[in-house]
Amino acid sequence: MLMALALAEAALMFSTLFALLGQAAGIGPVSATQAAFKAALLTVACAVSFYCCDLYDLQVVRSVPTCVPRLLRALGLVLLALAVVEMMLPTLTLANGTPVASVLLVMAVLPLGGRACVYGMIRTRPYAQRVLLVGSGRMAQILMQEIAARPHLRWAVRLVTESAAPPRPAVSAYPVVGTLDALGTVLQRLRPRRIVVALDERRRADIMPVLLEARGRGIAIEDAVDVYERITGKLAIEALPPANLVFAKGFRVARGHAAVGRALSLIVAAVGLTLTAPLLGIIALAVKLDSRGPVFFRQERIGLHGRRFWLVKFRTMRPVAAEPSVWVRDNEDRITRLGGRLRKFRLDELPQFINVLRGDMNLVGPRPHPVCNYELFAREIPYYALRAAVRPGVTGWAQVRHGYANNLEEETEKMRFDLYYVKHLSVWLDLRILVDTVKVVAFGLGSTAADVRPVVVPLPAITEPRRATTEHAA
Repeated sequence: MLMALALAEAALMFSTLFALLGQAAGIGPVSATQAAFKAALLTVACAVSFYCCDLYDLQVVRSVPTCVPRLLRALGLVLLALAVVEMMLPTLTLANGTPVASVLLVMAVLPLGGRACVYGMIRTRPYAQRVLLVGSGRMAQILMQEIAARPHLRWAVRLVTESAAPPRPAVSAYPVVGTLDALGTVLQRLRPRRIVVALDERRRADIMPVLLEARGRGIAIEDAVDVYERITGKLAIEALPPANLVFAKGFRVARGHAAVGRALSLIVAAVGLTLTAPLLGIIALAVKLDSRGPVFFRQERIGLHGRRFWLVKFRTMRPVAAEPSVWVRDNEDRITRLGGRLRKFRLDELPQFINVLRGDMNLVGPRPHPVCNYELFAREIPYYALRAAVRPGVTGWAQVRHGYANNLEEETEKMRFDLYYVKHLSVWLDLRILVDTVKVVAFGLGSTAADVRPVVVPLPAITEPRRATTEHAA
């Protein structure tokens, strides 16, 4: 739905702007070409600003009231970008004789109208896909919560429980249509388009003949773990048997990707240090003047294949004599006035370009954890050692999707995203992370728990560590 919305919106906006600008410029091949170029430029500018303001994320923007302020912010970004373009290229007049108000009206009304239609479809759920979830255990509960958080999927979910006992409260809101013993009858009655299986291997064997017959009738059969991974962008690590990871097609670092990623990291780090050298100097001076203590914060971290290295960043907290708690929430009173601003826009991470040039880190990868937390995380977080299969990064999938962690539960949640990245390693995923990182840095999003989406998956209570560092562990 999201891709269809973006493409339909871009096509409609381009055609409308082309007609509007072309009519003002007059008829002719030259004027038509110019109108098409300017309409395309405006359409691309809108698409980029909409993406930066999360207007393509239906989990964030779920209704017209939540859409309007973000749309206004996006149009403000478009106007700012166009003003910069016209300052740099005075001969390029994008309005082309057309009133600017008319152009803005097109760029505002079309997206708002399209999203109003999408929200209506999500609410009324026409043509909803019938989905049968087989199982009522913990994986089924987790998946149900994730599906409920994504109404834009338009899945009409029905539940087949493992026994006649009432389902747990977490899933009791979804209609129960039968048990495993009556699965064949349920399929004949409901005729679902998709069956999602959330059972262990022993229970799957009991219904395998029914599933094979359903597959032959064209019904899609999927594993609950795979569905969870696809719709959330993370791995259900508690529900994954070791064989799923050992024999998975992912988790292999191709030489081509490693070479491209390393080359890109070196180029960006070198260019970044060169371009931001004046900014680095200003920040260093400001840190020194803002509070007592060293300019840089150094901490030993775990890198590729478990190798240790010293990570460097700007200091954002006041030093203390005793070792404080490791979590950010316990150190908020130590964050300096300048440090809060640096952390919000991730400017404290800029010195890590030095780590990239030294070979300790890449531009994109799982964030390296402090050495003092390694034993705790390896003991409490499933499959933790797999993070070390790739070089750590300045930014990563978990950073743009979750933000800072304040306890071990949130570290486990970030681990789900990290393992998804390791499994699906690709240049395109790296580029997507870089684009999202620019969005985070430009708008200061994702730096605190309030800026990120709430975690839907309940995790078991885990005792928090007493080990400590002098800064956050992100």
